[in-house]
Amino acid sequence: MDPMSALDESLKKSVGGRTAKVLADHLDLHTVGDLLHHYPRRYAERGELTRLADLPLDEHVTVVAQVAKATKKTFNGGKGVRLEVVVTDGSGSLTLVFFGRGVFKPEQDLIPGRRGMFAGKVSVFNRTRQLAHPDYQLLDAEAGRDAVDAFANQLIPLYPACKQFASWQIAQSVEVVLDSLNAAGWAGVGEPLPAALREARGLAPLPEALEKVHRPRTKADVNDAKDRLKWDEAFVLQVALARRRAAESALPAVPRVAAKDGLLTDFDARLPFTLTEGQRKVTGEIFGDLATDHPMHRLLQGEVGSGKTLVALRAMLAVVDAGGQAAMLAPTEVLAQQHHRSITEMMGDLAQGGMLGGAEHGTKVTLLTGSMGTAARRQALLDLVTGEAGIVVGTHALIEDKVQFHDLGLVVVDEQHRFGVEQRDALRAKAGQPPHLLVMTATPIPRTVAMTVFGDLETSVLDQLPAGRSPIATHVVPAKDKPHFLARTWERVREEVEGGHQAYVVCPRIGDEEADPKKKSAEDEAERRPPLAVLDIAEQLVKGPLAGLRVEVLHGRMHPDAKDDVMRRFTAGEVDVLVATTVIEVGVNVPNATVMVIMDADRFGVSQLHQLRGRVGRGTAPGLCLLVSEMAEASQARARLDAVAATLDGFELSRIDLEQRREGDVLGQAQSGTRSSLRMLTVIEDEDVIAAAREEATALVAADPELTGHPDLRSALESLVDADREEYLDKG
Repeated sequence: MDPMSALDESLKKSVGGRTAKVLADHLDLHTVGDLLHHYPRRYAERGELTRLADLPLDEHVTVVAQVAKATKKTFNGGKGVRLEVVVTDGSGSLTLVFFGRGVFKPEQDLIPGRRGMFAGKVSVFNRTRQLAHPDYQLLDAEAGRDAVDAFANQLIPLYPACKQFASWQIAQSVEVVLDSLNAAGWAGVGEPLPAALREARGLAPLPEALEKVHRPRTKADVNDAKDRLKWDEAFVLQVALARRRAAESALPAVPRVAAKDGLLTDFDARLPFTLTEGQRKVTGEIFGDLATDHPMHRLLQGEVGSGKTLVALRAMLAVVDAGGQAAMLAPTEVLAQQHHRSITEMMGDLAQGGMLGGAEHGTKVTLLTGSMGTAARRQALLDLVTGEAGIVVGTHALIEDKVQFHDLGLVVVDEQHRFGVEQRDALRAKAGQPPHLLVMTATPIPRTVAMTVFGDLETSVLDQLPAGRSPIATHVVPAKDKPHFLARTWERVREEVEGGHQAYVVCPRIGDEEADPKKKSAEDEAERRPPLAVLDIAEQLVKGPLAGLRVEVLHGRMHPDAKDDVMRRFTAGEVDVLVATTVIEVGVNVPNATVMVIMDADRFGVSQLHQLRGRVGRGTAPGLCLLVSEMAEASQARARLDAVAATLDGFELSRIDLEQRREGDVLGQAQSGTRSSLRMLTVIEDEDVIAAAREEATALVAADPELTGHPDLRSALESLVDADREEYLDKG
């Protein structure tokens, strides 16, 4: 029998077709294993009342409360009945409203003193919070106080639920499934964790852990269960990644070693500065990988402005020196054009190989994007297939079927989190043998995320800024509370421009979207201060506080040629203020830009704000970043902005960012387009578990790559890591 077959069984058999359909349609739970891995969100003690004071509006909730009073009213000539039940938990009260005829069940059940669980969507009527026609289940149906006291200390699991299926209905289904498995002695349920590992770490067997997480007698039971189930998730994921790393290291690749006194040597001789210690260390790691006969799989992450592009360019030049080609993949045309421009500028005549005036060891640096004209595109394709172009920079246009390389040796992917896994894989497939792969991200990643999302890549970190980089001062501008601060913001921009510098103003949207029909009055318009849109802001600045300055706009819906023209003129100093969307978030390098104003900054994530801030302070003059917000000082959004203002440490900010997001955003949809396979494990809090699981998994896979001695673990790989997630891991 398949060791995990009992957990792979359809729920229809145990809970019935109708219930199984609701669980599948609304909670994405299809098998016995799906249901048992749908863990309680928290636990209520039957003697403990949950706080009603903090109930969120317009959300579906489950509360444990006691009936304080019930009032019956009739309408429609006495035919209709409206029952209003006030329940309390000591912190606040909530009104339950039921409609019916004559004497109906809620009227009989919900009498003062009775306690129950109530589920529904929180709304407000006559300034009172209420649940209209909530589902409920009495916890003291016998009405005897002794009956309540008897189970007062028991824990009630409260599950992530939905309107169609309340928490206690999920609990009832879980009870049915657990009873069935217990009756069968848990036959057909395997143990994914090796016995030696379980014993060494004092972890409960899987059946015991599932019992304790769903039917705990004490809080210690819950902790025991969580310890075990976190290990399952961490270990299974790390085994999948360790197998991927082992498989990649077995693949053949062409070693790429830079020729002596070649292109790289000439390039280094022209650098007007010395590499930082961090850049030298990381370069050593990359060059070591490139020299081996299996493909490099390395993640290069670093602080904004730490010189990742220079490190990547030197790797590309080394590959060209060794007779191969290098491709750099960027997520947007603006960024691809920016990379192409900065690379050709850094290389000078070394980027004019084969051309009149080109250097002896030069190569051709080609740009390939979707919006190029036919003639330019045809020439670029020819340069690639003949090998004339040693370096190509492009967008997703690089992975189209028509694009062929002469000898693709290295793929550099910029901003991996913006690029689909399938796209990255398609470009790698264009090489005869797997090319070396360098993934760059300017978003610092906590160590545990690097061990999970990027667990099949070796990691290099650049945390040193090049000498001469200026500090960036960051301040929050409370536009609503202190409008004169906003006026001062524009004065500072004007001062910087008059001092010979340039400025960015970033807005969350463009402004040519369809108008909101609800926002028509002048009063409504006046409420939107400051405006959220690029086009609105640019117009107001030109007519108002920045009148006389050269102000231009840049956003994603502009024609690529127009975008490129604006960026060229801004880079050349012909534009004073660039009002843009987040299209300038990464890669844009204008050392003369010293001030960054971010409008409605609370609408951006922590890491995104850090990225945007990194566009200034790139020259010798100090940088200034002003975060404009209308949010109240005590709000969570303002706390986020204060955190950004308080530190320039991207790794610290990435931890804050991750703590404020759902786990699935990081590990599920953000990478593979599916829900996360991690339901119990949290990548920030469980760093020790993840690190230990990685060690254990690496050792196990080294000893038994095919897991022939661990059939239950093989099954768990398919069961706990969903198919799409496996596919993502396989593509690495």
